[in-house]
Amino acid sequence: MKAFWYRLIQCTWGCLQTLLGLIVFLMNFSCRHYSYHGAIITEWKNPSSVSLGMFVFVTANPYFAKRYEGTIPTEELSRRLLVHEYGHTIQSLLFGPLYLIVMGIPSTVWGFLPQLAKKRAKEKISYFTFFTEKWANHLGECATGESSMGELLID
Repeated sequence: MKAFWYRLIQCTWGCLQTLLGLIVFLMNFSCRHYSYHGAIITEWKNPSSVSLGMFVFVTANPYFAKRYEGTIPTEELSRRLLVHEYGHTIQSLLFGPLYLIVMGIPSTVWGFLPQLAKKRAKEKISYFTFFTEKWANHLGECATGESSMGELLID
């Protein structure tokens, strides 16, 4: 029953990002898909992950896994990343049509602006300390009861 309400709200209040997610889903239709707490998960070949409404696109092999080789198994990192991305879907439920502006744009700038990436790497600042990411970790953990990314370094 929870999955029904989750999907209904994502398809109405969060329709813009869910529509974008559906387009990306269809473009990656041949990939592995499954359901996770109402979200539709796609394991794609892209090295990064993204959430668009009720659609979550995760990498099966996180590009930062080598950094944690011998300490955190790749499967565990993938699971934590899934919990984090699921947290973004909760943000989509909360912000609805404002999600892409309030969460999506700042998150994308924080993640992909080369100057910020260099600063994070140089100063050993976790990507997950930024407000959009830290909150996604928290929401994902609260909603699933599983561990998220914490303040792991990925740059």
